[in-house]
Amino acid sequence: MKTTGTKKTDGHLRAMIGSEVHVQDVMTRDVISVVKYDSVVQVAHILSEKNISGLPVVNKENRVIGIITQADILSIMGVRKGNTFKDLLKHMLGEPLPECKSGDIVGEIMAAPALTIKANASIAEAVQIMDERKIRRLPVVDSKDKLIGIISRADILKAVIRNLK
Repeated sequence: MKTTGTKKTDGHLRAMIGSEVHVQDVMTRDVISVVKYDSVVQVAHILSEKNISGLPVVNKENRVIGIITQADILSIMGVRKGNTFKDLLKHMLGEPLPECKSGDIVGEIMAAPALTIKANASIAEAVQIMDERKIRRLPVVDSKDKLIGIISRADILKAVIRNLK
């Protein structure tokens, strides 16, 4: 048996759905993307209306340059992952929270550079990257690094469930 040095998660996923299932088989192809000059308010509306948690940010050639998430937008208001309920109450009473992002346009608050994955990569590889980097989605790019889809934890879960039937 050949070992690849990957985590246990990778092995379990390979056993459940096999290494033959590729990102292109389960990714979402109809991807909403934004550009770095878009308004943060506009992006917040898109995320809310479409019930999604993040969007790829692309340049004029449709190459992924970053990611903007609900968490990035919430950070403008001072809400961070590590904040406690007590911190939020203090903030509501007028005290500033540490490490707030600020900006009105996507390019000022997006996470960059974005991690991407190729369409022919295995789902197991996508899971490993998401797990190691603690992220929820990966933009999928073609051989010219242009955006062609996105794979999320929900897409992977659907693939696992489909293959359990």
